[in-house]
Amino acid sequence: MNRIHFYKYQGTGNDFIIIDNRKSIPGIDDKDFIKGICHRRFGVGADGLMLFEKSNNSAFYMRYFNSDGGESTMCGNGGRCIASFAKKAGVIPGDVVVEFNAVDGIHYANVGNDYVSLKMIDVDGVEVINGWFFLNTGSPHVVILAEDVKNIDVLNEGRKIRNDLRFKVFGGTNVNFLTIKKKGNIAVRTFERGVEDETWSCGTGSVASAIVANLISQSCSSYDIEVPGGMLKVQFDNIKKGLYQNVWLEGPTKFVFEGYYIK
Repeated sequence: MNRIHFYKYQGTGNDFIIIDNRKSIPGIDDKDFIKGICHRRFGVGADGLMLFEKSNNSAFYMRYFNSDGGESTMCGNGGRCIASFAKKAGVIPGDVVVEFNAVDGIHYANVGNDYVSLKMIDVDGVEVINGWFFLNTGSPHVVILAEDVKNIDVLNEGRKIRNDLRFKVFGGTNVNFLTIKKKGNIAVRTFERGVEDETWSCGTGSVASAIVANLISQSCSSYDIEVPGGMLKVQFDNIKKGLYQNVWLEGPTKFVFEGYYIK
């Protein structure tokens, strides 16, 4: 039996298992292992798992897996949490901007005390499909306007759209329900593919929703975002319609506990 040292983090209720894989643990990216450790009844329980790995051109490399065991695209809250872990692990000092690598390229994170700002990829182009907005913020997202997100059946409505054949080429899509409350303030709920359920927060989904809110009104470039797990902030430069640069996702992170999982 192998004892796997893990760390549990959460960012606005979006929770993750982080494993230091700089020494390349055999079988650590095995799908069944990841499904098992992320299981909320038989494992540690998490929306996803991240491997903290060496990088040749930055402070570290982030590999992200959904709780279904599949390696996935970028996770915004995960990126914020793993940057916080890098500070705990002594890889980076606090209160500095650190550069790290992920599946969608280089990211920059400003790591403070339990609060991390993460620079996301540029967004160039938002497609309108059947009245839905579709865009890539490091992961594919559909954003749907709702009068009040509190009244949405996120699980069932999200699942239908997640599996829509139009998004098969992307491996399915994440689905966000967006309510624009007032200038600079929106509410978002998200169905995440790979988790196959509503999560309490989604970083890339919050970015997508803020961009869609701007696209609709073009009156604000900074948004406070209410998610079930708390508050996030997204800000960006709107260069022209559909083109967004200098995109930052900000919010709290929390180290929850650490332990050993018997593999």
